[in-house]
Amino acid sequence: MEIGRQILQCQTNSEAFAIDQQRRSANYKPNIWKYDFLQSLSSKYDEEQYKTQAERLRQDVKHLFVETVDLQAILELVDCIRKLGLASHFNDEIKEALDSVASSMKNNNFNVEGNLYFAALSFRLLRQHGYEVSQDVFGEFLDEKGTSMKIQCEDIKGVLEVYEASHLAVEGETILDFAKAFSARILKGINNCTVKEGNIFTRVVHALELPNHWRAQWFDVKWQIDAYENDQKINKLLIDLAKINFNIVQATLQKDLKEISRWWRNLGLTETLKFTRDRLVESFLCSVGLVFEPHFSCFRKWLTKAIVMVLVIDDVYDIYGSLEELEHFTNAVNRWDSRIIQQLPECMQICFQVLDSIVNETASEMERKNGWNHAQPHLKKAWADFCQALLVESKWYNKEHTPSLHEYLNNAWISSSGTAEQERGDAASSIVCHMKETNVSEETARTYIKDMISKSWKKVNGQCIAKSPKLQSLVNINTNMARVVHNLYQYGDGFGVQDRENKRQILSLLVDPLKLN
Repeated sequence: MEIGRQILQCQTNSEAFAIDQQRRSANYKPNIWKYDFLQSLSSKYDEEQYKTQAERLRQDVKHLFVETVDLQAILELVDCIRKLGLASHFNDEIKEALDSVASSMKNNNFNVEGNLYFAALSFRLLRQHGYEVSQDVFGEFLDEKGTSMKIQCEDIKGVLEVYEASHLAVEGETILDFAKAFSARILKGINNCTVKEGNIFTRVVHALELPNHWRAQWFDVKWQIDAYENDQKINKLLIDLAKINFNIVQATLQKDLKEISRWWRNLGLTETLKFTRDRLVESFLCSVGLVFEPHFSCFRKWLTKAIVMVLVIDDVYDIYGSLEELEHFTNAVNRWDSRIIQQLPECMQICFQVLDSIVNETASEMERKNGWNHAQPHLKKAWADFCQALLVESKWYNKEHTPSLHEYLNNAWISSSGTAEQERGDAASSIVCHMKETNVSEETARTYIKDMISKSWKKVNGQCIAKSPKLQSLVNINTNMARVVHNLYQYGDGFGVQDRENKRQILSLLVDPLKLN
């Protein structure tokens, strides 16, 4: 169904809802990413000469795997390649290296010889790539009572790697829990003057801000390139390849963004639904956080359309609709029946029409490109679940009900509120729910929720281990959903507010290329 720009106004014209509703306002600021600016984005790095140059560098880097004999050095190479966003170019080499380490561990031929850094690096990389590896690799670094770790505080590199590795723990791994607390305490106590190696302190600050395992990889690539460029031990081939690869990927992302912005403009939705957030670029950035590789263009565009509609429908429930209207709208989505929405305000009719169009279009493209001919029912079910969860929150708001934390989380795994929703008094957040339920301070509630997040990551980690290699890409995409949320809300509301860190990140990842050597 083609909705197009014929949608010009939003009004209530049915008898059932003829009485004007008192509509709330979110006071969202106008979108700063204008259509003309997005269409002006261009890059020379989609030219063949740069792709040829990148291929030459890739072949040179492949030789590094052959030339590197020392096992720790090979793992450091794998780690560097991954952090620089280059892993997809060296899948075979990385697998061969990690298979070798995993085999040595399995056959009890793996000896770290008191090298804490090597032990932690091996553990982290194996876990990050889905290998089964025991926490016992850290056993030799515990004292006899198991109440302390035999760590030299001046070994900041080793302590930092332990801290990063501890975030790959699964449920029940008490050694890693202890290692996390112990290493964090040491890292928080150091300063720039006590660290001999120049950029280690910078990495410590970066890790304490958000551990590597919780970061969306592509969001972190420019930072990593800068950090490695200041490391004299790193082969400059890797930096050169990382820079040109970043620019080539960015050129593809710009093309994707220009195409999706034309779709959004032709839809004309923001001209009709003036109460909602116009956050196309932020929605696109989310899709990039899940999959940044150039060959995933179609997936990014499908996902961006879904995310931007999540925001629109969320605002319909949070700001625009009365409870009675929202119940009718939810019923229409549950049944996927356009006849039910005929008595609703035109705004809500338009939302359903656009949603129907996106679902049908996405399902058709999935069938055409991938042969998946049963996507439509699953897409409809996902939207129905989402709207049902939003309706529950609307009922809480209308009844001025603050749910228990358990009640909130049972609903919020489908629908969760951000900073902007809390400020205008919508359904309570997890922190508010816990504060009211247990009568504790905000600081105590935040600590409790942070602990819940860490426990949830353990469950995620457990699900990522020993999956089929064919599923590893899908596992990474799903895990990246959690990482993107961490990144978007790390400095505030990633969708409601477009200034400060979020603006800087969009410019860095989607607009500004890296200067090549």
